[in-house]
Amino acid sequence: MTNNANPKILVDTQKANLIIQRFALQLIENHKDLSNTAIIGLQPRGIQLAKAIKEHINSLGHHDILYGEVDHTFFRDDIGRGGFHLPKPSTVNFSTENKNIIIVDDVLFTGRSVRSAIDAIMSFGRPNRVELMVLVDRRFQRELPIKPDYTGVTIDSRNTNDFVKVEWQSENLVQVWLLEDNKK
Repeated sequence: MTNNANPKILVDTQKANLIIQRFALQLIENHKDLSNTAIIGLQPRGIQLAKAIKEHINSLGHHDILYGEVDHTFFRDDIGRGGFHLPKPSTVNFSTENKNIIIVDDVLFTGRSVRSAIDAIMSFGRPNRVELMVLVDRRFQRELPIKPDYTGVTIDSRNTNDFVKVEWQSENLVQVWLLEDNKK
């Protein structure tokens, strides 16, 4: 953490586990028959959350939900501007045609990553429906008209220099921090 960052914990491990359980139960309730539903984790930071949700759904006896991981690097609108993005492999080993797709990411900020993830998912087929599940929604910084269908926590930070840090240890979420920039 930097000297100008004032850390504030948003989610501890216990709360994170409750959010994962709630997400799993909401998917079961909303989709009932999960055989036509797929959880797709957004590379790189949505993967661990997506895996945890899928594992919890499986522990509840629902083993028919599909799982994949998508890298949106080549679908980004800032590709070639600034830093180099090293793509990670996409592992969507099924057609998304007529499927209910749940995109999972850790933090929703501007909406640009989600927009590019939707474009990437469309290359695997035309889904019946696409929903968005995020651990943290930074709702006042949206640049695109994208809103999550499932939200763990919402923060109202208006400072674009604030940073949300999600810390994972192995497969268990440790905590989520808001690092507030105190520079004025």
